[in-house]
Amino acid sequence: MADKYDSFANKMLDSKDFNVSDASLESILKDICKKNDSFKSLALLEEDFSNPLNVYCPSGARAAVAAAMATKKPVVLVVPSGRDALESLESIRDFYNGDPKDIANLEAWETLPHERLSPRADTVASRMAVFRRLKHPQSGEDSKSGKSSKNGMFSPIRVLVMPVRSLIQPVVKGLCNVEPLVFECGNEISIEVATKRLVENSYNRVELVMNRAEFAVRGGIIDVFPPTMDHPVRIEFFGDEIDAIKQFHASDQRTYGKNINSVWATPCRELQLTKDIQKRAKSLIGKIPNAQDMLESIANAIPVEGMESLIPALVDNMEPVENLLDKNAIILVSDLEKCKRAANDLVKTANEFLAASWHVAASGKGAGAPITFDKASFLDFGSVLENLENKNHQVINLNSFAMDSTSKSQATVDSKEENENKVVKNNYLDLCIKSPQEFRGDSEKISSGISGLISNGYKVYISAASSGILSRLARAVRASGVFDFSAVQSKIVDGFIDTQSKIAILSERDLTGKSSSASGFKSPKRRKKEIDLLDLKPGDFVVHEQHGIGKFIGMRQRNVKTSNGEAAREYLEIEYAPSKRNAPADKLFIPTDQLDLVSKYIGAEIPKLNKLGGADWAATKEKARKAVQEVAQDLIKLYSARASSTGFAFSADTPWQKELEDDFPYQETPDQLTTIDEVKQDMQKPIPMDRLICGDVGFGKTEIAVRAAFKAVQDGKQVVVLAPTTLLVQQHYETFTNRFSGFPITVAAMSRFQSEKEVNNTIQGLESGEVDVVIGTHKLLNPNIKFKDLGLVIIDEEQRFGVEHKETLKALRTNVDVLSLSATPIPRTLEMAVTGIREMSTLATPPEDRLPVLTYVGAYEDAQVAACVKRELLRGGQVFYVHNRVEDISKVAANIQKLVPDARVAIAHGKMGEKQLDTIIRDFWHRDIDVLVCTTIIETGLDISNANTLIVDHADRFGLSQLHQLRGRVGRGRERAYAYFLYDPSKPMTQQAHDRLATIAQYTALGSGFDVAMKDLELRGTGNLLGNAQSGHIEGVGFDLYVRMVCEAVEKYKEPEHKETISTSIDLPVEASIPVDYIDSDKLRLEAYRKLASANNNKDLQELRDELLDRFGEPPEAFSILCDVARLRFKARDLGITQISSQGKSVRVIGLDPKESLWMRLQRIYRGVKYRPLTHTLIIPSPFESSLGTSAMSEREILDWVRQLLEDLAW
Repeated sequence: MADKYDSFANKMLDSKDFNVSDASLESILKDICKKNDSFKSLALLEEDFSNPLNVYCPSGARAAVAAAMATKKPVVLVVPSGRDALESLESIRDFYNGDPKDIANLEAWETLPHERLSPRADTVASRMAVFRRLKHPQSGEDSKSGKSSKNGMFSPIRVLVMPVRSLIQPVVKGLCNVEPLVFECGNEISIEVATKRLVENSYNRVELVMNRAEFAVRGGIIDVFPPTMDHPVRIEFFGDEIDAIKQFHASDQRTYGKNINSVWATPCRELQLTKDIQKRAKSLIGKIPNAQDMLESIANAIPVEGMESLIPALVDNMEPVENLLDKNAIILVSDLEKCKRAANDLVKTANEFLAASWHVAASGKGAGAPITFDKASFLDFGSVLENLENKNHQVINLNSFAMDSTSKSQATVDSKEENENKVVKNNYLDLCIKSPQEFRGDSEKISSGISGLISNGYKVYISAASSGILSRLARAVRASGVFDFSAVQSKIVDGFIDTQSKIAILSERDLTGKSSSASGFKSPKRRKKEIDLLDLKPGDFVVHEQHGIGKFIGMRQRNVKTSNGEAAREYLEIEYAPSKRNAPADKLFIPTDQLDLVSKYIGAEIPKLNKLGGADWAATKEKARKAVQEVAQDLIKLYSARASSTGFAFSADTPWQKELEDDFPYQETPDQLTTIDEVKQDMQKPIPMDRLICGDVGFGKTEIAVRAAFKAVQDGKQVVVLAPTTLLVQQHYETFTNRFSGFPITVAAMSRFQSEKEVNNTIQGLESGEVDVVIGTHKLLNPNIKFKDLGLVIIDEEQRFGVEHKETLKALRTNVDVLSLSATPIPRTLEMAVTGIREMSTLATPPEDRLPVLTYVGAYEDAQVAACVKRELLRGGQVFYVHNRVEDISKVAANIQKLVPDARVAIAHGKMGEKQLDTIIRDFWHRDIDVLVCTTIIETGLDISNANTLIVDHADRFGLSQLHQLRGRVGRGRERAYAYFLYDPSKPMTQQAHDRLATIAQYTALGSGFDVAMKDLELRGTGNLLGNAQSGHIEGVGFDLYVRMVCEAVEKYKEPEHKETISTSIDLPVEASIPVDYIDSDKLRLEAYRKLASANNNKDLQELRDELLDRFGEPPEAFSILCDVARLRFKARDLGITQISSQGKSVRVIGLDPKESLWMRLQRIYRGVKYRPLTHTLIIPSPFESSLGTSAMSEREILDWVRQLLEDLAW
């Protein structure tokens, strides 16, 4: 093992042991209650406190107060923002002595009440569950079924956390009485009744369930995606009885895991589509401007985006949330002044947003509100608190500021209490708890601070969310010379020091200045979404491998003659150019077992249709085939050079690798795990790695690079990370430094952000081996930079580097491991073509909890821009405003400042000085800037999870992939993100610009980068993908077929003896189809046929059968016959047969040249057999039809006869 690795291991082992506390925050809280009298009297409500009561309590201790008080009475904790609510929720659960489900969060809408956008379905479902629990705790009974159905989601609430926004937003009266629909095994409910109730609960009926709040019905199966669940469920009925409930993956529609007993389909809209609401909506059609379509949908019981904005017009009564609270609940207000400010800002912005939401976004006009919104408007926060006091709720304000010294000196201690530990004066209580000092990672401060506490008799606990981070924090504290402390794992964000009980809890943020989120719950894994290149609509252009380019008309059923009469069979109808002038178009009916020969045409121009049987297609195909030889040769040269060179075989994973990976605060997607394994296996081989990781923006490529770099450093190798922009270098530097903190790894950056001295020090460190990981731009490719022992090069966005740099990178590939990352999605077929020459991994699964970005395309309006910025700032977020002209960017920034005077606005562009740009980006990163007005300098890789609104002006000037990349800068956190692509309405727009904006508005789903890339190929052509020299050939045959040709050419170079795969068609008089009454959707039936056509063996057929059984129920006999025909196809293909067809009283077998011995055998077995050598056709008499003395063969007998024929031909 390398010296560096020994050093690494020694450093890690040196400080391995530390005092792991058996204590939990729950037990520490018990200690505090025993020793701190002020805390105890408040927690146990021993005093008759004034109302309201002001309590000095730093933010870190508020979760402890709420958890302690909940042992006596229900508690409501009101906090300034949604982020505060989430942090408080986790912290309270750590302190609470009971079931974590007793602590709930009343989430706030992320939209404003009158906005034409609906709140997220999971937000609403969570709120509806809370409303139900508040008024009907322990409501485990579904009155409509009359059966008990206990569910922790509906148990009583002990602590309810809510942002102030939730408290002051009125709700529709009676929401707490809306019953969730309960599905429980053994219960009876008809599919019709279940469907009706799902519609009433605002679930949207679809063909295929992909998103929350959707359901689908297929025969005796209901698929439904309750918003409170991580995955949809499949409910199987036997008559009216629920027979089984299974969870399934939306991506591939397959069930997984064990069956579950019950599921609650919680309502997912706060506007219930009852008969009364539908009737009211119908009566309002034409009376409310700009709402006709919305009202028509509601009148037809169809949930529609933004329908909540019409609540004031559609419902009679609203009620404040205060009415729903437990009458004995204690109200804790966290930072009264912050809550007041947040509430005031909400009211102000909601009013300003009204016109922009209803008119600017809808029609570009601004003429006042069409309806009165008073009923749905935010309430006055002060009045709400006053009402709570009047209803005898004890209101306690938890403030961050202690009573001043003058007031404190005059404070009187309650005469019944002689304990000087407690300070009470009229309406004021001091808990004798303070915030810790900020150490910000300064080891000297940490050492002196903790040592001081210990010497003063304090018991010190350090805390972090994950065991790995806690372990490294403890090692760092020990390394500073402090040993007498304990470590406790928890999710608290801030710690506190209790001066009475002599207990100090220091969080990761207290010690380092930053905190890592670690989800205690990791959701079941998602599966990889398949990309279907045969997602056809009538009118789409298609390419048939043998007949050329045609137009898809639709799925058609045609009757074919069978031995027992006629049978329906399904075909794809394709239209081709007429064979003669003025003649009607030719039609081709393609059997569903030949779908593997058909692909969707992707190209820039509308293609010319080929003629059936014409020579033009064959000529076009042959030209393209010759052209791809060049591409294949280049690929093979690189492959051969790499395969013949010797690289370094890295060691297997160490315990420290696992520690680093365990610290990853998110659930890895299945694609990430697979890719990480592939990368590690490549690194452990003696051949240099050359792997491309391809994934959409934000799908987790960087984490794979982090783990690969860590693996390399442990073996004493150095790592280079190349990025195309200085901003991306800085981003990666922050990420790698953060992930490697606590490990003996030196990370350095080299870009124009670093001074000359820093760059020189880094260059020296690379030569001496002191620098383990260096992250930089193309400057790192300078031949004068020497490495002590370079082992791994990671290239981010390789396609953005210039030709010279690419040549240097090509040279690297032959002797060091290379890992490339790309956000440009590559189609599945291209992935096949490149695999084996340059290994490729695809990340196609979005991370858990990631939401699609709400995308709006429209004309620029000052009022709307102002409203969008204010709305984002209200929830504590930040805004990217992209203006791609440096000349007048200052004017744009000044206008934003004028529109939103309270916003902190800054400018960033590539022509700024290094230090100035660095400072601005850092300030934005640390949330010291609200709106960053910038050029496309932010396009690549900048990851700021708190920035969730993107505004792009003059969006019509941007390329499609640019727009997609820019949109990828937002939506990286849990918050719903917004992207506004605006254009100047006073200037004409080109057709291409219009198409680009239409595409970006259409493709908003997660992972839609593939769709965007395909559409980009259609709009711009394919020259940018494989070079202009090849683009003409790609246009001629279509992108998909072209790539398949590359794949075949590469295989021929790699394996000269490789035989070309042939396509076999079988046409027999049997009913081989998927009945429409089994799968009634044309799209889903086409998908099943495609999978059947692409099956290559019995295992594939069994997997398809299992999938259909899972999704649609027991497959019919007709499907079994289809599978048997497919098995005949496998056998015929192996024999080189291209066609078997029944014609009259004979069977034709094409593609086989029988040897003399086989021909003699066939003549003996099949009397009257003929062979036509010119067409390589055998004509064999068949006994399918009835004749004198024999009856017609059944379908099974026909298949058995053909199976025997194939065995005879294989002799």
